Amino acid sequence: MPQDAAYIEMAHITKRFAAVLANDDVGLSVGRGEILALLGENGSGKSTLVNMLSGIYIPDSGSIFIDGKPCFFRSPHDAIAAGVGMVHQHFKLIPVMNAWENISLGERRRITIGGKKLPVKNPLVNKKRINEKIAGIEKRFGLTTSHDKKVYDMPVSEKQTLEIIKVLYRGASTLILDEPTAVLTPQETEKLFVMLRNMKQEGCAVIIITHKLHEVMEISDRVMVMRKGRAIGTVKTRDTTPKELTEMMVGASVSLEIRHNAPVLSHDDRLLKVQNLSCKGEDDVPVLDDMSFELHGGEILGIAGIAGSGQKELCEIIAGLRKAGSGSVTFNGKNLLGLSARAIRGMGISMSFVPEDRLGMGLVAGRSITDNILLRSYEKAPGIFIDRENGRGAAEDIVKRYDISTPSVQHVVRKLSGGNIQKVLLGREIEIRPLVLITAYPVRGLDIGASYSIYEMLNQQKEKGVAVLYIGEDLDVLRELCDRLMVIHGGKVMAITDPRQTTKEELGLLMLGHKTA
Repeated sequence: MPQDAAYIEMAHITKRFAAVLANDDVGLSVGRGEILALLGENGSGKSTLVNMLSGIYIPDSGSIFIDGKPCFFRSPHDAIAAGVGMVHQHFKLIPVMNAWENISLGERRRITIGGKKLPVKNPLVNKKRINEKIAGIEKRFGLTTSHDKKVYDMPVSEKQTLEIIKVLYRGASTLILDEPTAVLTPQETEKLFVMLRNMKQEGCAVIIITHKLHEVMEISDRVMVMRKGRAIGTVKTRDTTPKELTEMMVGASVSLEIRHNAPVLSHDDRLLKVQNLSCKGEDDVPVLDDMSFELHGGEILGIAGIAGSGQKELCEIIAGLRKAGSGSVTFNGKNLLGLSARAIRGMGISMSFVPEDRLGMGLVAGRSITDNILLRSYEKAPGIFIDRENGRGAAEDIVKRYDISTPSVQHVVRKLSGGNIQKVLLGREIEIRPLVLITAYPVRGLDIGASYSIYEMLNQQKEKGVAVLYIGEDLDVLRELCDRLMVIHGGKVMAITDPRQTTKEELGLLMLGHKTA
């Protein structure tokens, strides 16, 4: 149980980045044996706040206390030395090293010089001692990992466990986790929660950042909500509801229901047909294995699978960005395999692809909204000149239609929030009036308000008869939004189900490669 006195306390924290006030007089507290959830929309200041607690940023003003003692962190090393460890959403592991090497990397030992113990890098690696220490941590907190296994051979959940062991190995008694369940199955999420409860029982202070409200309600003791750089309030989890938390985050009443209308499908609506599709990746390893499915106009077909199950390769083959090994992909009876993305567009096939890497493959980060809108129309421009005036008008229409928050259409895309960046990308693709819309993780990293705007945009396309392929991570969303759900594992189709008639547990087993009865 958490103690009355705060173990970690941040008081009157303020942080600016040029003209942007990221944190404005923010306070945070968490006790030993307590799990605090940190909620807020994108740009609310959550990450900035915990980055100061973990030593990545230095506050402009304010104080940090650990067990009542003031601390000043100039680097993550200072924070680790004070017992604060952070597990980032994107893991900080070296793939070619095994587990125990990653855990002990950069370890320091102490030697005595002149009666004082000083930290020095350890020139000798004592594998036996390291593995004994790791085993002790695993036993204490209920964690398991394969010490000699290479990181590149690990599933996502084991990499996450490895990151947690790494910070505990270095003496952390406070753990910060940023979106820890983003790519986990329900079974893997439950294992993580068991770990966190064990850490709680051992007296650790845990701070978890997540957008998934049902997980907040399940795992946390208290919830702190931030909005526009300020702390709106902290409440006990048992005394609140997801709806109340959402209203605190956005400052207004928000519906948490994803609208769903049943599709009306017919044999003639089969716009996209994939048959026996196979593809090999690096090192000649199969990434798609005899995959077959159909996509109808006026439906949203969801794809669920753990990371690396072939989602990226499937999208790129359909969009003409990757070559397939065998099989066929047809659009209204026309074979697409072997054609480039430009050739597919040249055939008059109205297909849009919203990739997961929105600022790498989707948009040019350093260019304006107008320039990015023009990227979809430059091929149709007569002659060598582009009508920028029409492009500006199209950009202004998209900004207005999709409620994109920006100073102007000349604003550089990378300076927009994540939700607005995604609206620019999705709005641009929708405005070409596609018959097939492929979306890969369109709400990844977005807050609740932005996510629900994206869901509504997809629903509107479905109602217009567009065939929507939706690749997502949140099983609750997949079950509510999609008309059918295809579960894949290792490049194979495990099942195509009615998402409202299939439990999350059944879907999780399929994602792990286990056929259900």
